[in-house]
Amino acid sequence: QVQLVESGGGLVQAGGSLRLSCAASGRTFSISAMGWFRQAPGKEREFVAASSRIGSNTYYADSVKGRFTISRDSGKITVNLQMNNLKPEDTAVYYCAAAPRYGSRSPDDFASWGQGTQVTVSS
Repeated sequence: QVQLVESGGGLVQAGGSLRLSCAASGRTFSISAMGWFRQAPGKEREFVAASSRIGSNTYYADSVKGRFTISRDSGKITVNLQMNNLKPEDTAVYYCAAAPRYGSRSPDDFASWGQGTQVTVSS
C-alpha cells in the first residue's frame, strides 16, 4: 500500500499562482511515476501532469503546458505542482496519484490516490 498526502491549494484570483505538494509513504519502492489529476464538478477526472520517479522525465496535458510545472524533491518521495497564470477553468479538486509504470495519462493506470485538495480560481 502507498499512502499519499497532499497539501496546498486554496482560493486565488485569475493570473495568480498556487503550489501543491504530495508526500508518499508506505510501499514507495513500487512507484515508478507520480502525477496530478483534477476533477471539476460534473466532469471526468483528467490528467494534468506526471513525473518519473527521479523527476528526470515529465509530461503535461496541453491545457496546462507552459503554466504548470511538476517537480520532485531530491531524496524524497514527493511531487510538487507549481501552478502559474491560473485561469477560472483550472478550478477543480486536484488529486495526487502514483503509478507502478511511467508514461500513462489514464487514471486507471494509477494505483494510489490522495484525498484531493480544492483549487478555486476566481475571475
